[in-house]
Amino acid sequence: MSGFVNALMIAAVVVLVIVRQFRAQRIGTGRRWWLVPVILAVVALREPGIVDAHHRTESIVLLGVELLIGLATGAGWAWTTRVWADPDGAVWSKSTKASVTVWIIGIALRVGLFALGSALGVHQDSSALLVALAATLLVRGGILVWRTQSVTPAASATTAYGDSMVRPTRKERV
Repeated sequence: MSGFVNALMIAAVVVLVIVRQFRAQRIGTGRRWWLVPVILAVVALREPGIVDAHHRTESIVLLGVELLIGLATGAGWAWTTRVWADPDGAVWSKSTKASVTVWIIGIALRVGLFALGSALGVHQDSSALLVALAATLLVRGGILVWRTQSVTPAASATTAYGDSMVRPTRKERV
């Protein structure tokens, strides 16, 4: 796959994720939350240019740092996401303003890492970014699924004695 197609895939996934993260979403622990990150990782790892052949050591170090940034961004994003349960037991999540800060810091670190790689003369393929994005989504999904196990349903409104009784309405006299 060409670098342009990878860049489009990365942009599409990031836009989809950012748009969806600020809507309340039901978390299904039974669904395959790991599938999209695994597909992204497989697509990225199939590319031969993930490591620069002329700067092998520097390229591997940059890739490792990129993965660490991705893992930290995913963990930060998951821990700044609000998680709650409805009275019926359905678990929901919605990102907060702190999640935006995590994304901004993660993107800034990635831009700085790309600038460092360019200064060192390392050819950087979009596959490294795709792998880091897969790591971000995988860690976020895993932590959210783990957090849902400790969320208890919200207490339903309790009724006081006699609340279920129908009370006659009184007519006002003028």
